Amino acid sequence: MNIVVVESPAKAKTINKYLGPGYEVLASFGHVRDLPAKDGSVDPEADFRMIWEVDDKSEKRLNDIARAMKGATKLILATDPDREGEAISWHVLEVLKQKKALQKHTVERVVFNSITKQAVLDAMKHPRVIDSALVDAYLARRALDYLVGFTLSPVLWRKLPGARSAGRVQSVALRLVCDRELEIEKFVPREYWSLVATLATPRGDTFDARLVGADGQKIQRLDIGSGAEAEAFKQALETAIFKAASVEAKPARRNPPPPFTTSTLQQEASRKHGFAPAHTMRLAQRLYEGIDIGGDTVGLITYMRTDGVDMDPDAVSAIRRMIGKDYGADYVPGAPRTYQAKSKNAQEAHEAIRPTDATRSPREVARAVESDQAKLYELIWNRAVACQMQSAELERTTVDISATVAGRLLDLRATGQVIKFDGFLKLYREDRDDPNQSADGDDDETRRLPEINQGERLDKRAIDSSQHFTEPPPRYSEASLVKRMEELGIGRPSTYASILQVLKDRGYVRIDKKRLVPEDKGRVLTAFLESFFARYVEYDFTAGLEEQLDRISNNEMAWRELLRDFWRDFTAAVGDIKELRVAQVIDALDEMLGPHLFPPRADGVDPRKCPNCDTGRLSLKLGKFGGFIGCTNYPECRYTRQLSNGNGAPDGGMKKLGDDPTSGLEVTLRSGRFGPYIQLGEAVNGEKPKRAGIPKGITPDDIDLQRALGLLSLPREVGKHPEDGEPILAGVGRFGPYVQHGKTYASLETGDDVLTVGLNRAVTLIAEKKLKPGKNRRFGADPGRPLGDHPDKGGPVVVKNGRYGPYVSHDGVNATLPSDMVPDTVTLEQALPLLDARAAQGVGARKKKPAKPGKSTAKKAAPEQTADVATKPAKKAKAAAKAKATTKAKSPTSKAKAAKSAESPKAKVPKARTAKNAKPVEPETA
Repeated sequence: MNIVVVESPAKAKTINKYLGPGYEVLASFGHVRDLPAKDGSVDPEADFRMIWEVDDKSEKRLNDIARAMKGATKLILATDPDREGEAISWHVLEVLKQKKALQKHTVERVVFNSITKQAVLDAMKHPRVIDSALVDAYLARRALDYLVGFTLSPVLWRKLPGARSAGRVQSVALRLVCDRELEIEKFVPREYWSLVATLATPRGDTFDARLVGADGQKIQRLDIGSGAEAEAFKQALETAIFKAASVEAKPARRNPPPPFTTSTLQQEASRKHGFAPAHTMRLAQRLYEGIDIGGDTVGLITYMRTDGVDMDPDAVSAIRRMIGKDYGADYVPGAPRTYQAKSKNAQEAHEAIRPTDATRSPREVARAVESDQAKLYELIWNRAVACQMQSAELERTTVDISATVAGRLLDLRATGQVIKFDGFLKLYREDRDDPNQSADGDDDETRRLPEINQGERLDKRAIDSSQHFTEPPPRYSEASLVKRMEELGIGRPSTYASILQVLKDRGYVRIDKKRLVPEDKGRVLTAFLESFFARYVEYDFTAGLEEQLDRISNNEMAWRELLRDFWRDFTAAVGDIKELRVAQVIDALDEMLGPHLFPPRADGVDPRKCPNCDTGRLSLKLGKFGGFIGCTNYPECRYTRQLSNGNGAPDGGMKKLGDDPTSGLEVTLRSGRFGPYIQLGEAVNGEKPKRAGIPKGITPDDIDLQRALGLLSLPREVGKHPEDGEPILAGVGRFGPYVQHGKTYASLETGDDVLTVGLNRAVTLIAEKKLKPGKNRRFGADPGRPLGDHPDKGGPVVVKNGRYGPYVSHDGVNATLPSDMVPDTVTLEQALPLLDARAAQGVGARKKKPAKPGKSTAKKAAPEQTADVATKPAKKAKAAAKAKATTKAKSPTSKAKAAKSAESPKAKVPKARTAKNAKPVEPETA
């Protein structure tokens, strides 16, 4: 029997079918060991010795693999073909060696780029050993991330309250977002004008021409800077005589884009379908691991973590044949197309992402997979096929027009473009991050000019002058941030999605209209790092580390050498900041963020002047929840506001919306420490004025007087409940907008407006709330939302809201949803891996009650802490001895017997070697 180890149960199931009898495929469920989240897991003083820990779940799976090895002759490690996959194989091998599960077994490492029967069988014929260079690169990366996190984070907690953590790569990505926001804030719009003449040919056909020159001088886009200049040109054009000076038509070609890499797939999936990078990778993982199509489980795409743009020659040949058959010979280029990666530090170790079988059309696949999976597969299929299609042939026409008036010569130009042969455009058009650009970056692609002959006179139909203002650079979308990180060489294909997720989870950025907006604490953290750890958030420094890690993976550099160089300078920087007091840190940040926090006011008033007491000055303060603006006269003056003023309020932190028609009091929009709010009037005789928060989903810019008065009037009565006649109220509470009936509170859902929600909707929400199980309430179980039938076992898979949160359920197996999954949007393909993982743990397993005195109380051994320490036997013996002593202590002569027992040689137990007294073994490489 041969034991094959892969990462996931889905992958194991698919490969098991291909290999047949004689093979047993087991899943490790990803990484099996990690560095414990505590100080000392990487020890620089011991030449960067690393202590690894196996968690309880992984321990069970590793025990299953070890038991399976007893009747086997060979161990085949078939994890993913990248650095992480190599590391998983190495970890599994190391743990099995510690468990002495490998005696005379043969150990092989196989890799395949796609999960198809042919690819798997070919890989089995070409085994190798574990690549020690890839493992070394993994060890160096993991040690670097650990050392930065566990050294820098405690400094943040002491010096920067409200900051949660900093990371080697995530902090640089956060800086990109913050720097872009700073660019936007500093941006000063510039006025400019454009002039367009609508002209007609002698045949009556009209077209537009733009003013591009005057009196022998070219006019650039921003050259006409005022309405007076524009009006002067317009008056001249109104009386000018127009003539076609030259007509030039040039052929052009547009080549198809290369097949997808990880980053370009994430970018295009975000642009075309709005998928977050993490969601894209989950979908791609499922397509890679295998889908049941027509009773046959097969991987639909090649490995999805890659920066390579090459494709297998056999796959290219198959695609070219398919193009000729389905689209015609004209769409097949004379030779196969080849591509080169443009990104910095591209390793190109694997081929590009492509369908495993080009003849498996998106329409066929759509019948067997979920909607989002079908969309992603179609995107991958279209791009892979298009990259081997003929170029598009275009014709670009430029017409230069002279306008003469009162001895002056004005120059206009008209451009157009027509597609002579669509080529790859028949199948695929690449999107752009900037919505102002056309799909393929050319505004004139569909603009066709009428027949215009050189020298002929043109008639004026209209002259239009338009005012414009330059715009700041757009905020990063998730797609454009991934693109920028790739351009700078920051991170790697497998890390982009997780980096973005960490920034969102820790509240450093938020998504607003599909764009990344830095939160206040994210900006403060970035300012702190730029002030005191500038080198470690520099783009070039981070990219340089990635290059060195690549050198390690190419066996060109020792991994400990990289760590020594890094650690020497990093500890010196940390030592310097430790000597600073918190007040010094705040002062430095206040000065650095001053232009952002206190921009000059239009009325000339000092932007730091406190609007509340008029005598104090505003400055940066740090509290439990992060940074905020406060007055120097505290506690006499308690004025506070958020750091940023991007909330619809003016510089003073207050905006008048109007007067309340009932009381005559002023209604204002204000910026407070915990966000924007609405206030009616001012404090009188120490009595606080009425205030109302702004519900989630409503921006301060959306608040006008009518809406503000509505929010101040809450809670309001929606109507009487039809069953008991009791009032139903709508209001905004601690957890957001709600409706209330008696003691039942139901949160409003997306799309519900607390000011307009009607009686029918409110009754429905309250009824649904009463059906959901809550605290101390067992009746009315939630029937759940069906996701579809289980593809392998049959029966419905549903998502439910339980007492302890949302979960998915199938045939008695319940799996809790992770925090990043929303019950309303979770799909079947997301639910299946969760159910598989839960089923592997055992359904219905309950914790055993503590054993009664007299019975064995031996506890299960703790997870392994080091590479060479096995503590289970010693711990069991020690626990048994303790139980024996406890039992004897219950008898009348317990003390004497216990003392005698303790002195007995039989009671002596060898001391277990724990993580504290253990000497970890150096990480080995195969």
